[in-house]
Parts: sequence; C-alpha cells; structure tokens
Amino acid sequence: MEEINSSICLVRSQFQAEIKKDNSPFLCLNCHIPLQNQQEELVHGLINDNIYTPKTTKNLNYDKSLQLEGITCAVCHVRDEQIIGPTGTKKAPHSTKKDSEFLSERLCISCHNASAIITEELVCSFETGDEWVAYSKVNGKTCIDCHMVVTNREIVTGYSTRESRFHTFSGSGIPKTSTHEPQALNGLSIKMNPSKNRLRTSELYRAELTLRNEYAGHKVPTGDPERFIEIICELQDENHKIIGSKRDTIGEKWKWYPNAQKLNENNLKPLQQHVTTFDYVFKDPGVYKLTFTVLKHRLDKKSAHYNKLDESYPLFIEIYNESSSIEVK
Repeated sequence: MEEINSSICLVRSQFQAEIKKDNSPFLCLNCHIPLQNQQEELVHGLINDNIYTPKTTKNLNYDKSLQLEGITCAVCHVRDEQIIGPTGTKKAPHSTKKDSEFLSERLCISCHNASAIITEELVCSFETGDEWVAYSKVNGKTCIDCHMVVTNREIVTGYSTRESRFHTFSGSGIPKTSTHEPQALNGLSIKMNPSKNRLRTSELYRAELTLRNEYAGHKVPTGDPERFIEIICELQDENHKIIGSKRDTIGEKWKWYPNAQKLNENNLKPLQQHVTTFDYVFKDPGVYKLTFTVLKHRLDKKSAHYNKLDESYPLFIEIYNESSSIEVK
C-alpha cells in the first residue's frame, strides 16, 4: 500500500507562513482544504467587495479531523453524496458512480491552474494546467499518466485484484518536511559533453551541460513561481581548490513589491533544452576535475528567511552530479 500524506498541503511550514501574513486572503484555503466541512467559517460574500473582509458565519458542520486530512479522498471522489470512481462497482456498501470524465485531468487542473491578480502585491500564479493544454499534443500524456502510476492490486481486502493507480501523486521530489520522503518524477534528461579530456596549456577547454524537458507534459519547473533549477559548475585543481566556476538557473524572475510582476522566465517547454557552457584556459599542466551539479529548488534562501522558515525545512534536492577528469600538459 502506498504512503499518502495528504495533510501536507495544509500543515507544511511554507503554506502556514504564507497564510498567516496580513495580505493572505481566505481564498487560498479553497484549494488547500476545499471541502466545506474542512472550513471553520462559511463565507457568504464580501464587505464592500473586499477580499480581506469576508462575510462569514460559524460552520456548524466543521470537522477538525477532516480539515487535517487536507486533500483527502473525498476532495476528488465524493460529489452529491456519491462516491465517484473509474468502475462504478455494485459490490461496495455505499452508492458509487462511474465517471471517468470527471476523474480526468480536468479535475487536476481545477486546482493546479490559477492566474489571478488578488491585489497589487499578491498574485496567484500556478499555470501548469494551461501549460499542459498548450503542449498536450507533444507527448500525448495526461496528468494521470505521469503522476498516478498504473498498478495491479486489491483495493479493498476480500475484493479481487484489478488494475488501478497509485495515489502518491509523484512530483518534484522535494520533501515538504524533514521526515517526508516523497516519490520523485524527473522530467529532465541531463547530459554532460566535455570537449576533450586531454589538452595543452593555453588551449581553450569547453564543457557543456544540456538539460532537456524530455518527459514532462508541462514546463519545467512548473507550479509555484518561486521554484527553479540551479546548475553549478566547478573546476578543481589537484589540491581540490576551486579555480573556476559558473552558476546558471532555469525558472521565473519576479518583483514582489510594491507591485507583483513577472520580469522574465526561461522555464523549459516540453522538448525544449537549455545548455550551460563552461570555458576555461589552463595556464599550468596537471590533472583537474570538472563537476556539474544540478539542484531542484522549492524557493531560495532569501525567501525562506523572509517567511521565517528554519533550517529543518527542505529547500532543494540534488538531481544530478557528474565529474570529468582533465589532463593538461
């Protein structure tokens, strides 16, 4: 049985830091705890059309334990007091309905796609759905094809084994807590191409690292605009001293204050590639080592500090590390 931690979308440190800010409206909760009975208060309108002054009443059906489940089974599989599934089985002790269209990528996109200016300094920008729609013909895959792996198993004890899908929803692979061990999907193919491993002093040495969005049906990175890929190149001499380096990034650049604005982006579209080139001219003979490292970041240290996230909150993972030896005569 797969391990699912659906509460992370609500309790993780980064979201809690964001939702406690004065400029964070109630709207954020609609995706992170979308069931009505997960909400402590019910919103019936806005005072003076201001999202920061909602008209609310106490939710008499509020369920704290349900709230802590976060994106729980019912979020996707219960509508109008019926459990919606891919088979509509008659064996279950409750009402079921077969609706594969409802349980398609359209359901995923209902949360994983938002592009809205809330206030001048607050935007909601998660355009994974739009990206998939734009590039869906590139590889013909849906959200479910990649993020819900097919398996054969017994769903309920006593029922026969059948084809189903894992509900771990593999993603970036960056843990959301120090003890979280998520399953990772990597949309990138990564290849290092050193020009040569033997050369003479004063001769130009060039190495390239090519990252290609080989497998994802959306841009990489995608989702939260603060995510980025970092490419680090370091050249060491025989004493392990770094004598040359280069840093490159793939992601979005934003200005957050006083007005939120996307400045630029170089996220990789499906099948698009990014090449990082490192050039160096050696002055002295010897044996050197060139290392390329690729990191996948959730957000940078400056943003983590601003959100008062301590060292226990994981910010990145390493997805590639490869070295090449160079002999210079």
